[in-house]
Amino acid sequence: MCGMVGVRDAFYSKTKRFCSVSCSRSYSSNSKKASILARLQVLKGKPPTKKAKVLQKQPLMTKLAAYAQHHANQQSGVKKSVTVEVFDWGRYLGDGDVTGAPVNCFKHVPMGKSWGDISEGVRVEVTNTDSVLPMKVYWIAGIIKLAGFKALMRYEGFDSDSTRDFWLNLCVPDIHPVGWCAAGGKPLVPPQTILNRFTNWKTFLIKRLTGSKTLPPDFPSKVQESLQVPFKRQMRVEVVDKTHLCRTRVALVEQVIGGRLRLVYEECDDGSDDFWCHMYSPLIHSIGWSRSIGHRFKRSDVSKKLSAQTDAPGQLFAKVKEVDQSGSWFEDGMKLEAIDPLNLSAICVATVRKVLADGYLMIGIDGSEAADGSDWFCYHSMSPSIFPAGFCEINNIELTPPRGYSCLPFRWFEYLRENKSVAAPVHLFNKDVPNHGFCPGMKLEAVDLMEPRLVCVATVTRIVHRLLRIHFDGWEDEYDQWVDCESPDLYPVGWCQLTGYQLQPPAVTAGSRELQSASKQRKKSQQYKGQKKKRKLPVAKRSVSLSVAAVTGVPRSLSGDENETPPNYPSPPTPASAAHPPSADQESSTEGGAGSQIKEENMEGSDFSSGRTETETNGSSGEFFTSQDQ
Repeated sequence: MCGMVGVRDAFYSKTKRFCSVSCSRSYSSNSKKASILARLQVLKGKPPTKKAKVLQKQPLMTKLAAYAQHHANQQSGVKKSVTVEVFDWGRYLGDGDVTGAPVNCFKHVPMGKSWGDISEGVRVEVTNTDSVLPMKVYWIAGIIKLAGFKALMRYEGFDSDSTRDFWLNLCVPDIHPVGWCAAGGKPLVPPQTILNRFTNWKTFLIKRLTGSKTLPPDFPSKVQESLQVPFKRQMRVEVVDKTHLCRTRVALVEQVIGGRLRLVYEECDDGSDDFWCHMYSPLIHSIGWSRSIGHRFKRSDVSKKLSAQTDAPGQLFAKVKEVDQSGSWFEDGMKLEAIDPLNLSAICVATVRKVLADGYLMIGIDGSEAADGSDWFCYHSMSPSIFPAGFCEINNIELTPPRGYSCLPFRWFEYLRENKSVAAPVHLFNKDVPNHGFCPGMKLEAVDLMEPRLVCVATVTRIVHRLLRIHFDGWEDEYDQWVDCESPDLYPVGWCQLTGYQLQPPAVTAGSRELQSASKQRKKSQQYKGQKKKRKLPVAKRSVSLSVAAVTGVPRSLSGDENETPPNYPSPPTPASAAHPPSADQESSTEGGAGSQIKEENMEGSDFSSGRTETETNGSSGEFFTSQDQ
């Protein structure tokens, strides 16, 4: 009736045709058309715009809107199939053979620091979809497999029978600790399939569950608290100018979803000049940041800000490690290796072009720079995207030589001698490698940094210390991206469902360049063979996009803006200590965790009716600039 898609056993009626009791009743009232229109009128919020690859609305609204459009097309004689893409992680993960990266790997996401010891075997109370009763009833299920926020569940009493297993997002509202039904007087009803297996279900549950683990009592409230985001609409920030990487501009926060920000440049009146990034992206800063470190800045044409606009507080932004620039430090002309901000699949030969304050550096990619330096990119000296000369060779990564360089294979010693330059000292680079927990083959949801409003189904294919190689499922390897293990553009399985951000499914077939629908997928094309691989976007008049370390479609021959006036560089900072990294959700640590044990009294008062466990870690051992790969 409404186009809902799901597991057959989760549906109602003997024919399993309806997603809810109300849907079934609406159909039986012989007013199908009137019911659909009535429900559409009840739904709040505007329909998705043409830009809305990112949807904040729930899947039901999208499906209802699609049905209404389909009905309208039929009335007007237009024969057009309507498909609404809602990616099903459960079907993709299968019966648990595919591994999802643990939530603990993502400190910037909701519950990233409060996940506790939620693991296989934890029991919860969930909706019982295997029931013929007209009211909503619950039953106890245990976690068989975890994949990010998603859990493969099995109803208690099925034992080794996996035919009724199902995937759930543990952070959705209708999942509760064991004992919740007893406390709230909710009916706890065994599934119809096993209803006659036991005569005394209460005794069975008390015996089965006593001593096992369940969610902490405050888990639902912690989830809601962690979803709160400090950034608000109309806050002003400084952000990289996507047409001139070497400078920043003022932008306004226009939309916030799950910590991801849609930013619009201050001079843009219609909101069309926009892009997406996470609130902890290194691309955005507080107002005044550029002047404080000596970074180029484009003055805004807006004479004064509106009353509703406020400067985002400095404490909301990601903190970088303080460094001492008074001794041996980076110097102009020093050579290094860096992830190319215009082609994240490549690590290139690069040069320090300007040393700024607070540890920031302007980096140029050798052989591809504009004459005026308009494509220099600002990296912090502790950035995980820059490396000492020789890093790629030691770790068996292909290093992209300067464009037009003919002395191949590339050798650093000869290159430095030919250019009469020196390599940046190894001790100046970030050598910290956290126990990030990622392993090759893990699934996750990752931002396509070459089109950063899209979050896609992806896989970790390689790990070198703290560097992850991210592959977008269904796409060629040439579109892979090198990303830091603590990047705010990586999310666990189920993050999009939790926050309401639309997830882009894998391409239809591996190696496919053409997609069935521009609204479902992205179009990418290699512009030319060689160093740069840029992508063609599906909408013809789309603006150039910005990412955590990438800006697409920026020609390397762009000139600078004559109106900008870089200030005098401030004096170097004093010797420093490491600043605490930001907490995306300001959650307390894992007190309580999933270690809440089920006691026998938790089961008293329940209304019974008859109608790999340890997280793997990687990266803690070994010297950062010696070979280490997974």
